[in-house]
Amino acid sequence: MLDNTALYNALIELEIVDRKLLDESWDEVKDTGDSLGAVLLERDLISDENLGMLVADELGLPFVRLEKQMLDRNVLLTISESMARARRCLVFKIDEEGEYHVAMEDPNDLVAIEALKKKLGGKIRIYYATDRDLRLALFAYRREAAEVFEEMISKHVGEARGMVQPEAPIIKMVETMMVYSYQSRASDVHVEPFDDFVQVRFRIDGVLQDIIRFPRDLHEQVISRIKIMSSLPTDEHATALDGKFVFEVQDVEQVDVRVSIVPSTNGERVVMRLLASNMRQFVLLDLGFSEKSIEKVREAYLKPFGMILATGPTGSGKTTTMYAFMKILNKRNVNIMTIEDPVEYQIKGVNQIQVNNKTNLTFAAGLKSIVRQDPNIILVGEIRDEETAGIAVNAALTGHLVLSTLHTNDAATTLPRLLDMGVEPFLAASSINLVVAQRLVRKICTSCRVSKFEDMEVLAKELPKDIIAKHLEKDKKGVRVYSGKGCGVCRNTGYQGRIGIFEVMVMSEGIREAIANKKDADTIKRVAVSEGMETMIENGLEKVKLGLTTIEELLRVIKQ
Repeated sequence: MLDNTALYNALIELEIVDRKLLDESWDEVKDTGDSLGAVLLERDLISDENLGMLVADELGLPFVRLEKQMLDRNVLLTISESMARARRCLVFKIDEEGEYHVAMEDPNDLVAIEALKKKLGGKIRIYYATDRDLRLALFAYRREAAEVFEEMISKHVGEARGMVQPEAPIIKMVETMMVYSYQSRASDVHVEPFDDFVQVRFRIDGVLQDIIRFPRDLHEQVISRIKIMSSLPTDEHATALDGKFVFEVQDVEQVDVRVSIVPSTNGERVVMRLLASNMRQFVLLDLGFSEKSIEKVREAYLKPFGMILATGPTGSGKTTTMYAFMKILNKRNVNIMTIEDPVEYQIKGVNQIQVNNKTNLTFAAGLKSIVRQDPNIILVGEIRDEETAGIAVNAALTGHLVLSTLHTNDAATTLPRLLDMGVEPFLAASSINLVVAQRLVRKICTSCRVSKFEDMEVLAKELPKDIIAKHLEKDKKGVRVYSGKGCGVCRNTGYQGRIGIFEVMVMSEGIREAIANKKDADTIKRVAVSEGMETMIENGLEKVKLGLTTIEELLRVIKQ
């Protein structure tokens, strides 16, 4: 890693971090002596990958993102796992000339380089890799995750059946399941009982994938183990249960897991939500906001009061967007308070409150208490009812910046929805600064991305021809689109990771007038578009044009 001064100067020159926010981080570094890179990552002002590329460029070395490499275990084993972990390095490729391509966290570690030369006995080429990327890549020493998982399940099934007290192999089975889910970047783990077997599925990039099956006669033992980890009663099988636990991924991080267990006709069904930092991404550009949209967002969140709303269906990334704004605003001279259900990620310096219906700590009750705690910024996890909506609007009008989410299909529908909740039109018009509507689309895997020409008439069956012509490049061969062929990096899906498509509606005088006159959502949308708002479909097509996602994925998400 570069020293703080060199990194600060490079960031000023490249202008990839807002100068005001960069200077605030620099002041913090001077006070605490922390690494500037670590502070920027903590505040999500730059992504791990972008910071890595910048550092590599300043060091004059090539950069490698191991997460996007197909790691061959036979290549990895040219050096031992113990050596790789001790020296913080990894051999990720051997080219046709026999040159070893080595990723290192500290390319200036001459002792490690000499040890590598001695061990490999050939020419080596050094790449810079970030600390986090390298730590995650070291899991590849465990062979293909699916292969390891199946082998361990098979082994422990045999052990569990042959033992009077089978706790140890069951513990190992569940641990393996959790570690593999983390490696796979899964957001959820489903354990579903059927007549003859139990199916384990992972939700990866928003889509459920079958992973492994294990025998039905081990179902109760696995469920009991999950209940013990979650501090839930093991003798309760007829009611829905909610719990949580923490498991540690060796040398990487501790992962919070939220557990939901419900009784079904075939037995208890479990869903576990992983709240892992390898799934977190709060940098606005990386979330998918364009430079133009970021300017609109910045203008809204820098206002000392008013309301910013993120809207969309469940799982569309609304909370992540709100956290991204909150992390930018998180400074020592402001008081940020939240009321959430659940608190998904702990943010240093933010006062976060968990909804608890058993003690009558609802969104509305919590929000009433928060406004008496002298906050500058308030985050309300979700506006669900009239009372919460009314309190949030009043808070936004009385000197607080309020961030919240709402379930609506697009930005324009948000305003009539608030009116339906009993908010007076003039209050809604006066309190709202910005509405962000969004969805998440899967990104094309960069390791196997290919392009082709698609006939305009074929595309026009699903989307208006004028929109396609405006946003996608066309020549005599047709319209160029991209897709992933499928490879080992993306588990043959053609996709890896997700990115947002957005509709950013600024509260203008024209829109305020439409709200005050109780106009419908279509009218409000027409006003917003006439004033330059890019619709979600248009934003999605721009990402199709850039090769970030596919037409098929865009249509799948838009039609949800």
